[in-house]
Formats: sequence, C-alpha cells, structure tokens
Amino acid sequence: MSQALYLTEQLIAQRTVTPDDGQCQPILAARLQPLGFACETIASGPDAFRVTNLWAKRPGRSGRTLVFAGHTDVVPTGPLEQWSSDPFVPSHRGGLLYGRGAADMKTSIAAFTVAVEEFLAANPDPALGIALLLTSDEEGPSVDGTVVVCRQLQERGEKLDYCIVGEPTSVQKLGDMIKNGRRGSLTGKLTVKGVQGHIAYPQLAKNPVHLALPALDELARTEWDRGNDFFPPTSWQISNIHGGTGAGNIIPGTVVVDFNFRFASVSTAQQLQQRVQAILDRHGLEYELAWVVGGQPFLTTPGELVGAVQAAIRAETGLETELSTTGGTSDGRFISRICSQVIEFGPINASIHKIDEHVRVADIDPLKNIYRRTLEELDRLTP
Repeated sequence: MSQALYLTEQLIAQRTVTPDDGQCQPILAARLQPLGFACETIASGPDAFRVTNLWAKRPGRSGRTLVFAGHTDVVPTGPLEQWSSDPFVPSHRGGLLYGRGAADMKTSIAAFTVAVEEFLAANPDPALGIALLLTSDEEGPSVDGTVVVCRQLQERGEKLDYCIVGEPTSVQKLGDMIKNGRRGSLTGKLTVKGVQGHIAYPQLAKNPVHLALPALDELARTEWDRGNDFFPPTSWQISNIHGGTGAGNIIPGTVVVDFNFRFASVSTAQQLQQRVQAILDRHGLEYELAWVVGGQPFLTTPGELVGAVQAAIRAETGLETELSTTGGTSDGRFISRICSQVIEFGPINASIHKIDEHVRVADIDPLKNIYRRTLEELDRLTP
C-alpha cells in the first residue's frame, strides 16, 4: 500500500462530522514535526461547537512560502442504511475507495502531506518554505476555522506567497480542472410589508405578495454585470419565498424573500446592495432588508503558481487543465486576503456530499505526485 493511500484510509477512519476533527490533525502533526515543522493548534468557538485548526510551518532559505490548505471535517453521512458500507470504515470495491470525506477532502490532505515528505527527503534544505493550514470548520459555519487562523497570521505579519487548497476540482479525469478563483456570495433577506385581512375583502387589506412581484420580476431580469475573461456574469437567484398563515382565506401581512448573488470580481457587494435597494425604492415598497456577505470573490491570474500546477498536471497526466471559477465558495476566500496567489486542486468531485462518496484508488498517487511536482517547480523558481 502506498503511503498516500495508507494515510487517506487513516483519515477516513476518523469520525469527523463538522466541527469534530477526531484525531486527524494530531495524526498529521506527528508526521510533520519530525520534518522540521512547528505545529500549532489554534482552537476557537464555544465548547459546544469547538473548532480545532492546525497551522504547521517549515521555513525555507528564502522568504517565500507555499501553503497547502484543507479541512478535516466532513458533512453528515445521511441515512446509514443507504450506504453500501460504514462511511467511516475505508472500503474498497471495483478500484474505488469509499468513505465519508474520501473526495472532500481527506485524500487531498493525505496526498499533499506525503508529497511534502517526499519533497523534503529529496530536498532537505529547500529555498521554499512550506506550511499546512487545516481546519475542522469548513463544512460548518466557517466562522472559527480558516478565517480565524488567517486573522492571526495577518496580525503576526506572516507573509504567504502561494496557496493550494485541496478542494475536489477535477470533473471527468484527475487534473482536468483547477479553480483559479471563486465568485463572491451575497445573501439577502427581504421582508415586504402589507396589511393582513380577509381574502374576500381585498379593499380592506394590502397584499405584500402582489406588491413585491413587479420588483422581484425586475430583479430577476436585471443584468448586473457581464462578467470577464475568468468569471461568468453575476447571478441573482431567489431561494425561498415565505408568506401567509397557512389558511386559504387570509391575505398575509408580510412576505419574506430569501435571495442570493453569486457575483463576479467586476462587481462589489456594496454596489449590488445599492442597486437592489434602488429597485425596491422605485417600486414604492415598504420593506426591511438584511444582508450577509458570505465571501468576496478572488482571482489568481496565470502566473507562477498557476503555471507550476499546470506543468505538474501535464507532466503527470498529459492533460492540459482548464482554469475555472465556477462552483460554490471555499476557504480560499479567506486565504486570498493574505495570499496573492490561491488556487484549488484535488480529485474528481462527482461523489462529494453524496451517499457512497468515493475516490479512484488509481488517482491517489498521481495526485500526490502533482503536489510534489508543484513543490519542486516553485522551489526551482524561488531565488
């Protein structure tokens, strides 16, 4: 059994439903410390939802640092009876390794940890510094995980040059896609106010659903921007509409509309908020509006990091990888605040969060090799 496969199975065997890390981070720290890594556990959050974060760093001869980032927590399993095997017992069938977190993202963590071991065995005094940032709060609220570590690193004046987040980005074949950015996420909760009344006497009431519809139609039809070479146009989507008491003969007093923007880097959260409010005001609505910025967009244009990963994928698989910014948010949105070059790369993502989550066993060592080749290339480029 390869070391990367062995470590992947060790991590899958830890029952780490968010925010529980199990023993993943201690297992990894025990492998990193003998290599010269200073390992620091940063705990955060209330006792009932305690998050553990691992920051491990090994300086190089230069001031440059590559960070591998990931999360040890996983989403809940769903109905256990629907799984073909225990989700926390690594199981092999038909060339696949099954287990919760196999794809998202314990295989990546194992692969980049072993890649670091192999790189340092061959290059014991590299110019490039190496760090690992691991959290148990990526699948949860994401308020006590990577964002806390990045805040502390920023306060310390830590300089990060490159970051690879081990998110599962491949689509059909390992290495066919990397994420060189992500769209921002902006959520709104709109409450439109009316006057409740009997449905048979509409003249004595004021139906907020009817009042809201023209404004919602305009919001749905608005072109917010046209995107750019890396981002699709900003999207506005309604996720929920709540109104009424459940009775069929009452005009509701309010209607609540939940919506979300996934926005390109050509727009800002503030601009989108202002445009929404201008539309609502133009329709003369009486309303309340609450906002949550889930994440700002980030983009890494082709350069040293993107080039190194592309070259590593090409050398290992022969594929010309696609750059993409599609999908949801990731912890890259926090790391990008203190690191100018952030990409995401990992195994095939087709089974993530699903029953019988899995990875191809044949992809594990090539994934490890791509991470190692990236280290080698960036170390060569480091003065």
